[in-house]
Amino acid sequence: MKSYQDATAVVQHQDSLVLSTVQLPSLQDHQVYVKVEFAAFNPTDRLAFDLQAFGDDAVLGCEFVGTVVEAHPTVTKLEVGDCIAALVWGGEIKGLGAYSTFCIADERLSFKIPDGIAHPSACSIPLAANTAYLALFSQNSLGLPQGGSGNGRSVLIWGGSSIVGYFAIQFANLHGFTVAATCSPRNFDLVKNAGATHVFDYANVDVVTRIQECLPELSHVFDTIGNDESSTTASKCLKSGTGDLCTVRPGRAKTEGVSAGIRVTDVFVFTAFPTPHTYRGTTHWPVIMENHALSAALYEDLPRLLLEEMIIPPPVKCLGNLSPEAVLEAMHLNRTGKVSAEKLYFEVFV
Repeated sequence: MKSYQDATAVVQHQDSLVLSTVQLPSLQDHQVYVKVEFAAFNPTDRLAFDLQAFGDDAVLGCEFVGTVVEAHPTVTKLEVGDCIAALVWGGEIKGLGAYSTFCIADERLSFKIPDGIAHPSACSIPLAANTAYLALFSQNSLGLPQGGSGNGRSVLIWGGSSIVGYFAIQFANLHGFTVAATCSPRNFDLVKNAGATHVFDYANVDVVTRIQECLPELSHVFDTIGNDESSTTASKCLKSGTGDLCTVRPGRAKTEGVSAGIRVTDVFVFTAFPTPHTYRGTTHWPVIMENHALSAALYEDLPRLLLEEMIIPPPVKCLGNLSPEAVLEAMHLNRTGKVSAEKLYFEVFV
């Protein structure tokens, strides 16, 4: 057993987290072992923990930065010594997650970090950027045209200061769309700097009317929040009662109040992998090869987009060294609504 296949990780034990040694699976096609340096926190980690979705011994954490230490013979895009940022569904496979000293990355769903991009910033990119990209451009979601062919048509990003929303604004703007977004007034500048032409206070009682008046031809909405009211409220901005709405809620949950004339879709970032997925034994996602191809193309292009500053990483905040206490703190901050317009991350030491 190679030393890095036995990793030190933060693992779930009932309703708590503990440090433990875990055994990483063997490498499969297109996979590399990575010594983790930084790991980002995502709300899906907290949800999986609260629901005990993967049971005891699950290693959570879905995106990370680290150095490749071994590659499967089929790998062609990465080499030992490369510093990469990558996506993983922490908890889905026993022993595998970003909250660990070592992890596994798929070369197709990772990217080499360009010079000049801070590694903590890089670890904020894979999950949120991939989610935003699929939501906008997959035919299973909004299905918007790419390549600058938006021709100034409008798209509304509900929750523009969320990290997913922040990337969605940039991608939509990059592909030629006029972007409107909602957020709190304290985040107006952040959202405008990301590329939103029109910014609205989501809490204003007249927000729907204001958006309708500003964008009477609006036909596409991406709800990056997915709470009890967000999809219903956002859908009302489609003045004609028709159009497309994509939600970040898997299974199109919490969209019961959306008008029947509106096409409702969802986005699930882990369909980026060319494998089926099951969550809590009840929810199943088949392989969606279009989503895998779109995602792989995104990761291929990310180094250029970052170097040319066409995509800017979001603000990040370090919660210190990876530990059960630090992860629980991040979960508490998320659970109590105290994380806004920034990505939390941890430093990882062997």
